[in-house]
Amino acid sequence: MGADQVLDGDGRASDRRGMILFLAARPVTSPRPVRPAPRRARLRGRFRFGFRPLAPYRRIFAVPGTRAFTAANLLARLPMGMLSVSAVLMIAGSRGSYALAGAVTATGLAATALAGPWTARMIDRHGQSRIAVPATALAVLGSLSLLLCVHYGAPDWTLVASYAATATTPNTGGMSRARWAHLFRDDPAARHTANSFEQAADELCFLLGPVLATLLCTALAPEAGTAVAAALLLTGVLLFAAQRRTEPPVAPAPATGRPRSPLRLPGLPPLLATFLATGAVFGSLEVVTIAFADAQGIRTAAGGLLALQAAGSCAAGLLYGLLRPAGHAGRRFLGCTAAMAALMLLPLLAAATGSWAALAAALLLAGMATAPTMVTGMGIVQALTPPGQRHEGLTLAVTALLGGIAAGSASGGWAVDHLGATGAAYGVPASAAALAAAVALLTARRGPSRPPVPVS
Repeated sequence: MGADQVLDGDGRASDRRGMILFLAARPVTSPRPVRPAPRRARLRGRFRFGFRPLAPYRRIFAVPGTRAFTAANLLARLPMGMLSVSAVLMIAGSRGSYALAGAVTATGLAATALAGPWTARMIDRHGQSRIAVPATALAVLGSLSLLLCVHYGAPDWTLVASYAATATTPNTGGMSRARWAHLFRDDPAARHTANSFEQAADELCFLLGPVLATLLCTALAPEAGTAVAAALLLTGVLLFAAQRRTEPPVAPAPATGRPRSPLRLPGLPPLLATFLATGAVFGSLEVVTIAFADAQGIRTAAGGLLALQAAGSCAAGLLYGLLRPAGHAGRRFLGCTAAMAALMLLPLLAAATGSWAALAAALLLAGMATAPTMVTGMGIVQALTPPGQRHEGLTLAVTALLGGIAAGSASGGWAVDHLGATGAAYGVPASAAALAAAVALLTARRGPSRPPVPVS
């Protein structure tokens, strides 16, 4: 066999020289240059990359039915920021007494603290669609009764009784959070994103609600704000209750009889105390900021200053939802409350300079700590309460916040009267934030007496 022949695997000879000549005869060509992608394609790639961080929100709203119940709930939640402002403007404009208006709304707040958990307990036992609609109808009748009593000059006590009837308004935000908790019972990351969105929605509704109420009451008629808020509430709840496929099922009654109150669940009372202090931050910050703006001669800008605080919280809530929660929820809650206590020092320092521009920036930054605190806290409430008591647990958290707001408003007013509308009055929200962090720290050191109930 020649030197240019080899044996292949089957023992047959193959001519290596022929292969070499064949390859040598092929024309030599340079490799095809790689052309850059068209500009439109490059922009498209950047566009997609820029919106990739929103994937967690696209993921939760890809579940069938979530967009429908969210839109309906936002419609029902917007009046939460309208009703009290509309009542104050309507009563003060017709009766000429802010004291009467404050007494009426304070009575309604106290009635809500009593009736709210009871309404939530009925929703836990019988379902959202069966209880939320009649409870909302009763609340709307109370609002319409208040409107008629004010318009026709009824006695003052009728105003108090009418507004107290609105206390049956269901916790619309809590019902939405309960649906997310049921849909993503096995996905903590998705629940975190959903809770972050809900907190941002709360901030948005309480930002737009007072503005819309003021516009309606001043531009149309004193009764317009209450009438529109009642119509939006009833329409939103009816649309929300119609979304049955995402409604969480009613948990079976325990075999041992009536379940114990969520207030007796280990770990929940200290958490509610933290919410109480956090509500005091909100209430006192509002009163002190209005007084500061009035003292600076820019009272009309007080709403804008408070809007910056809500905008900061809303943006922080949305950004917080993009993060994947890591570590123990109690430690994250402690970190959030500590950050809130630190950032609440900024308005105190800014107001001491007497500059409203510095205060505006400080309020924007201070608001960025409140949403993560509320998101983490509400997540812990959902983990601590069993599925059959989730609405009641969330409503108790909201009740604690409302109680804190009332106490904070009173404390902020006292500080303004005794310390003046200066930077010193901002010590009240700073102290309330420090108290919230201290309660969270003491709770974290004690540690839970039992592991949290898994969200199911």
